[in-house]
Amino acid sequence: MAEHDTIEGGGPTTENTRRCSTVVGLHWGDEGKGKLVDLLAKEHDAVVRFNGGANAGHSIQIGDERFALHLMPSGVLHPGKRLVIGNGVVVDPEQLLAEIDGLGARNVDTSGLVVSSRAHVVLPYHKDEDGLREAMLQGRAESAKQKQGEIGTTRRGIGPSYAEKTNRSLAVRVGDLLRPEVLREKVAASCEIRHAMFAEFASTDGVPAEALDAEAITERMLAAGQRLRDRITDTVYLLHEMVQRGQRLLFEGANATLLDVDHGTFPFVTSSSTCALGIGPGTGVPPTCLDRVIGVMKAYCTRVGAGPFPTELENATGDAIRERGREYGTTTGRPRRVGWLDLVATRYAAMVNGCTGLAVTMLDVLSGFDELLVCTEYEIDGVKTDRFPADAEALRSVRPIYTRMDGFSGDLSLARSVGELPARARAYLELIEQHAGVPVDIVSVGPERAQTIGL
Repeated sequence: MAEHDTIEGGGPTTENTRRCSTVVGLHWGDEGKGKLVDLLAKEHDAVVRFNGGANAGHSIQIGDERFALHLMPSGVLHPGKRLVIGNGVVVDPEQLLAEIDGLGARNVDTSGLVVSSRAHVVLPYHKDEDGLREAMLQGRAESAKQKQGEIGTTRRGIGPSYAEKTNRSLAVRVGDLLRPEVLREKVAASCEIRHAMFAEFASTDGVPAEALDAEAITERMLAAGQRLRDRITDTVYLLHEMVQRGQRLLFEGANATLLDVDHGTFPFVTSSSTCALGIGPGTGVPPTCLDRVIGVMKAYCTRVGAGPFPTELENATGDAIRERGREYGTTTGRPRRVGWLDLVATRYAAMVNGCTGLAVTMLDVLSGFDELLVCTEYEIDGVKTDRFPADAEALRSVRPIYTRMDGFSGDLSLARSVGELPARARAYLELIEQHAGVPVDIVSVGPERAQTIGL
């Protein structure tokens, strides 16, 4: 790993020569994408969310102030930036307005925010359906004493909204919030269908089904639409016009690669394309515009919710890492599962995303351990492999093979260049580069902007 300069309050100076970059998570989320987007936003003209919804939780810390973002693009703390919620996002209008109001109360300018008229809407019944499905699956798994239970969703209605999008006929898009009759008709039909569905859930699983008031939901959504009216636009044309003017776009992924609906640990995944491959369909901007793909990864692994996790630490070491790293969900507050770094998964995710560089976060959390283990191979049915099986059942059967490394010590949060890191910490980063096949460009040694080493 080469010597790098500190990023102070903005992105790398080399970004000036690039058109479009993206920041994507390489594991199961919570890698620190929000901090990286905030750092890199300075050298871009727009920050663009291309997938997911309010299930995302991006945290940014500036001094003593911490900002938790869910739908708002993480470039919002840079005044004057265009903030774009693309067509691939599912938008909870009331959650978005709550974020706008909350940021406004903290004197954060959100005037640059626009929302795609083609983005789909998360409605109250989507959240109800999400919760009912999870409860039913959990109960089924417990009664059958089987592993295949709830997915572990945030119950924010993301999956049902994406399913409605695929089903097409009754799906509500953001543009429909400005069409009262169209919205009223779609919501009424959806409520009628779901009333019967929810009643069935209740009869089989003891979950109380509440009546769905189509008119009340419609009025709430129309009110939200009026507040968002001036922000709703065709973002596909907007982004292409920016590219044609030579302006720089930074794409922000929600969730992470191993939660991708196609390339993650199915079925324990989210409902959208979370990796760099989702930028095209999620924004309308083709991959030929993309120059830099930064894969963000922690120095260890975490996972929230259900699903296989080969390197999970269910012991005192895992507990210590969780407490040091404050590993509790930004969106749900749930304690995250913690494990050693899995470089088989990292290499796979870097390959799928076409990463040009890596950002390693939370390196400071590992300081003080006498020994660190890193998974560098799997064993499946007695055969060693460096390939990651992106399938939950296959992944359950793997046995991680570890490389043991001497630990490092000291307060890494004070380091402002690679040369200031302990030699063993640098060796840890070199092992990551060796197995991922991608250079480490950025290292985070604390939550604040200044606690970042990068090109």
